[in-house]
Amino acid sequence: MKVLLTAINSKYIHSNLAVYCLKAYAKKYMDNIEIMEFTINNQTDYILCEMYKEKPDVIAISCYIWNIGIVKEVTKELNKLMPDVPIWLGGPEVSYESEKTLNDMPWIKGIMCGEGEATFNEIMEYYFEKNNTLNRINGIVFRDDNGEIIRTRYREPMNLDDVPFPYEHMEDFKNKIVYYESSRGCPFRCSYCLSSIDKTVRFRSFEKVKKELQFFLDNKVPQVKFVDRTFNCKKNYAMDIWRYIMEHDNGITNFHFEIAADLLDEDEIELMRHMRPGLIQLEIGVQSTNIDTIKEIDRVMDFDHLSEIVKQINNTKNVHQHLDLIAGLPYETYDIFKKSFNDVYALRPEQFQLGFLKVLKGSKMYMNAKEYGVVYKSTPPYEVMYTKWLTFDEVISLKNVTEMVEVYYNSGQFSNTMEYLTKCYDTAFDMYDALSAYYVKNDLFSMKHSRITRYTILNEFIMENVNEEDRQVLNEILIFDLYLRENMKTRPKFAGEVKDYMEILKALNIDKNRGKMVHAEKFSYDIEKTVKQKQPVKYENYVIFDYERRNPLNYEAYYTVAPLH
Repeated sequence: MKVLLTAINSKYIHSNLAVYCLKAYAKKYMDNIEIMEFTINNQTDYILCEMYKEKPDVIAISCYIWNIGIVKEVTKELNKLMPDVPIWLGGPEVSYESEKTLNDMPWIKGIMCGEGEATFNEIMEYYFEKNNTLNRINGIVFRDDNGEIIRTRYREPMNLDDVPFPYEHMEDFKNKIVYYESSRGCPFRCSYCLSSIDKTVRFRSFEKVKKELQFFLDNKVPQVKFVDRTFNCKKNYAMDIWRYIMEHDNGITNFHFEIAADLLDEDEIELMRHMRPGLIQLEIGVQSTNIDTIKEIDRVMDFDHLSEIVKQINNTKNVHQHLDLIAGLPYETYDIFKKSFNDVYALRPEQFQLGFLKVLKGSKMYMNAKEYGVVYKSTPPYEVMYTKWLTFDEVISLKNVTEMVEVYYNSGQFSNTMEYLTKCYDTAFDMYDALSAYYVKNDLFSMKHSRITRYTILNEFIMENVNEEDRQVLNEILIFDLYLRENMKTRPKFAGEVKDYMEILKALNIDKNRGKMVHAEKFSYDIEKTVKQKQPVKYENYVIFDYERRNPLNYEAYYTVAPLH
């Protein structure tokens, strides 16, 4: 007998922790379980054919908001090809309103609700041993032989130490992010999040975690992403893990954590000061800085305190920070969201993620959608279209601003230019709004652009929208940003021509054999001081960019400054 465990991930670089945990827990039947991973970018015909060729006896698929449409299409066709093969679904997208899902998808045998390891193992026992009945398996909704839909008893949360380590062959995860969990559940009750439903926080024992982290370190895994919903909700546990990875750092592996920044204290920040730059990165969900919104979504967050913590982490120069906002939350108008944007932008995180509310089945937001006037798309990912506080026209505008933030902030390619450019506008939001309006006016959103073309577009925007003095300064800052990230020999038009370049290298005592890994550029301003003070600081100089040495946090080339005379 063969069981096919299937995952359809959002990107190739992702792996699916769930299916590997299910297989590891069903150890007795492991040799008969095959894992197949696809992405949403694969053609459905390709997924269908690949699954069919395996000739499975049972199929189980992990379901999320990003893949449920493909799952429906593929399973419907698989059922036509293999009508006697039972198909089981699991995952957050089908764990709620499961009866409705089975009614909508009559070709599906059943659904594993919530935590799946023990449930999946018992389903395997049912098919392999044939000495049980489905109605005795807790945590499932299934269709019996008469077509009646039956829900069994709730399955109690399990001890995380009972879940085996799912990674044995790291070669299977080459060029992929590896996901890991040291806890399940969340102490908070944010109304938009499904983690609020699991009201218990359970931790894997530190002794197990140490051994498993060492496995990743020994195998020099590039990135391990913890999926814990609030990693630092238990200080000593978080400190033990951070201290372990710091003391056993292999100089390569990066660890990603989702945290509540306002829970951090000086002990944790002091520990971060001693970490290798790039050892950890932190994802911090702010979501809104509006007090009424925070209260309504049952979130616990003191933004003033969070801001101080984020600034202290920034001062360590060691940690990449990723801050999030969500548009479409209760009581948040366009202007209030604009304020939230400016509040978070002022903290200068390495990544600033602007998301839009997803109304997830089973969440409190889903239950209260009518009360809030939240109208969202009928198809996954159930994204907000408008609310009683935010119109669809405003949502469109925010999406355009989001795109500009992705291109000109999160890419890290224009950091100094965007920092100086903010002085030309009342707020940072106004700057990105003006830039998005320029894209709309010139129909630039409809085209694909190379990285270098983005510099040219930004230069053209600057030439049209700022005064003459700032245009001259920004032109040089943009050239500085260009060479800070790009080791290129062909210059865009706005950078002008450089004559006698080899003579410049000779004058600066730069070995010509290193010419491919360095670049020297002449400037009329002290770029660093000009950006910091947001006013022109005249200083004729050369900047030598060294592409053999880069900052591990932002990939910028190290550089030195030499006076022109």
